[in-house]
Amino acid sequence: MTNSAHTVTRFAARFATPSLRWLALLGLCAAYLQGGVNKTTDFASAIAEMRHFGLSPEVPFAIAVIALELVASVMILTGFGRWIGALALASFTLMATFVALRFWELEPPARLMAANSFFEHLGLVGGFLLVAWHDLRERVPNGRPS
Repeated sequence: MTNSAHTVTRFAARFATPSLRWLALLGLCAAYLQGGVNKTTDFASAIAEMRHFGLSPEVPFAIAVIALELVASVMILTGFGRWIGALALASFTLMATFVALRFWELEPPARLMAANSFFEHLGLVGGFLLVAWHDLRERVPNGRPS
């Protein structure tokens, strides 16, 4: 590594703080926190959303989604079972993406918008998998299970 590249790396590393990490995790969880709070405060709309996506019985599904979004987000933000919360939101997001964003069934221009959102959600899945991976590596000596 050149001297100037080393200097830039050292400068950038100053920003790799626990506070910035927590803000990044908050950003990753923001949509799930907002969704859980909105569904809780407007439960009728949460039930209507379940009905719209063909999930029945609507009330138990709505309660499960709210609990998952809020509990898994809190797990990620507090670090208590972070990898479990991250895998739960990754799984939920992947399943919900295939239920809600079936872009291949749509006509243009709706297809393009749904496809963009579909792949953005796959990016969220990847982000949550990365959070789980990092958390597990921190918990196991040398990054490998014995």
